[in-house]
Amino acid sequence: MADSVAKVLAQAGDVQPLAGRTILQIIPELEAGGAERTTVDIAAGLAAIGARALVLTAGGRMVAELQAKGGVWIPFPATTKNPFKMALNVRSLARFCVAEQVAIVHARSRAPAWVALGASRSLGIPFVTTYHGSYSGRSAPKVFYNSVMARGDAVIANSYYTANLIRSVHPRFSSRITVIPRGTDLAAFSPAAVSPERVEALRQAWNVASHARIVLLAARLTGWKGQKILIEAAAKLKRTGLVDTTFILAGDPQGRTSYVHDLDALIASRGLTDIVRHVGHCTDMPAAFLAAAVVTVPSTEPEAFGRSAVEAQAMGTPVVVSNHGAVPETVLAPPVSSDHERTGWSVPPGDVDALAHGIAAALALSPTEREAMRQRARIHVERHFSLERMISSTLDVYAGLIGI
Repeated sequence: MADSVAKVLAQAGDVQPLAGRTILQIIPELEAGGAERTTVDIAAGLAAIGARALVLTAGGRMVAELQAKGGVWIPFPATTKNPFKMALNVRSLARFCVAEQVAIVHARSRAPAWVALGASRSLGIPFVTTYHGSYSGRSAPKVFYNSVMARGDAVIANSYYTANLIRSVHPRFSSRITVIPRGTDLAAFSPAAVSPERVEALRQAWNVASHARIVLLAARLTGWKGQKILIEAAAKLKRTGLVDTTFILAGDPQGRTSYVHDLDALIASRGLTDIVRHVGHCTDMPAAFLAAAVVTVPSTEPEAFGRSAVEAQAMGTPVVVSNHGAVPETVLAPPVSSDHERTGWSVPPGDVDALAHGIAAALALSPTEREAMRQRARIHVERHFSLERMISSTLDVYAGLIGI
């Protein structure tokens, strides 16, 4: 990330007065996911301009990376949803903010956001939220609970889809919204940065034959991410004669053992145990996307952003995505874009036939067509979804709130 931070510093002259300020982010855990990745990236950007980047969280596998990039981990029981414990957390956080002279509190999840809202309002500290997901629930109590993510003095939406969702559900907060898409570290997600040895190590770990192409779905193992849809598409493609292709489900089950058993049963019942496998959490996503011949995002519920599609395009890999939520904002595909602008395929959610057709079309690209798509995809991501752009835009929000 060193090159990315250097670019941020070059672009951040108007926010240099943030240097020496203390910015606090709060999130339940730093395990894996878009909100967690963005927390670490913003902490690194803050550290790069000389600000103090504090992250209050219960812990997680990304804490070491946070600290290596200049962020400061403060252990905090941010996972609790118990109202009594949350009230205690408000008092504890307020005392901490006073002691550490916190200038801004930035919340990235609902339960800790209520805690952060209480503490920041009691002290008159600017409160920022990032609306990372299309939160479920239509009952009045649930809508109220979700509304905390729209109550920031500044509300960052990670896509235009998310921004429109906020406006429709919480219209009185519409004026506070700033759209800042998630950023991709284009130094790390670059084909030139990934050695053949890293790709080969993954293929061996996944037990993929040297001649086999990989169709990848990189997402936590949960029903709405579409693993079952991809399995059914794999079965259809196998019946139509597809060979030398392995379908990889890379993601953490996060305790969903019954869902994993369901996936195994479906794979076995369709006769796919030789070509479909789930491989657990992957720590080297640039190599994973480069290893793949096709990356799929077959979500059956709307994605609030769609990080996998962006990162795969940065690596030059064709993508096949569901055409709802925010993912269509990140992929150029007909009918929204012309065929000669195409960076992937957009298919109806839950449509096994359409997903199979998109995968087959991507696999059938000629070397010339694939190279042209690779170049278009990389340029598209560089223009719209760079890490530098996300960090500098977020720092601008911070600077505006404290009157710089």
